[in-house]
Amino acid sequence: MAASTAVNTGRAIGKLGTGFTAFFLCDMQERFRDQSHHFAAVATVCNRLTAASKVMNIPLIVTEQYPKALGHTVPEIVHDHAVINVPKTKFSMVTDEVQSYLKENTHVKSALLFGIEAHVCVLQTALDLLEDGYDVHVVVDATSSRNPPERMYAFERMRQSGAFLTTAESALFQLMGDSKHEHFKEVQKLIKDLPPDSGLLAARVQ
Repeated sequence: MAASTAVNTGRAIGKLGTGFTAFFLCDMQERFRDQSHHFAAVATVCNRLTAASKVMNIPLIVTEQYPKALGHTVPEIVHDHAVINVPKTKFSMVTDEVQSYLKENTHVKSALLFGIEAHVCVLQTALDLLEDGYDVHVVVDATSSRNPPERMYAFERMRQSGAFLTTAESALFQLMGDSKHEHFKEVQKLIKDLPPDSGLLAARVQ
């Protein structure tokens, strides 16, 4: 019998780190407040993530889909520290401005992606970033769509293409890596309360 050997499939492991990750907040705008599944719960978790990015000095990229008609990012989400806050008409967040930022900041290797809508702008952003060689981590409890089926199949589609599905709390603990992290207590305060009981973290992604 041949000895077993480890096989390198070439697939990324999907680790996150503060020195090589950027946060992507996708189109959390006023017009979608009454149109997206569990918008309030998603906004709460998005705010935990953006607040943590501010504490840990992780770059935050924000986009707004045609804000003239759809409004701006909702005020309950901290985003005044964004390195980019750009309006767009294309669905993907990977606009010319975002591409320029990423080209100038070659240390960014991973994207933590969240917002709306999962089956449109989030999906197309994930595919563009994957195509450009970035690891993409989609935060399921901070991402939604107009209805549960669109959300569920969008996650499956992204996973098929190589994106990682994660939760806000898991991602933040992975970014810190150690309870001795200099910002551990500050981040812990942001996540000490349980996420909203919205069903967004059901055993079967919906």
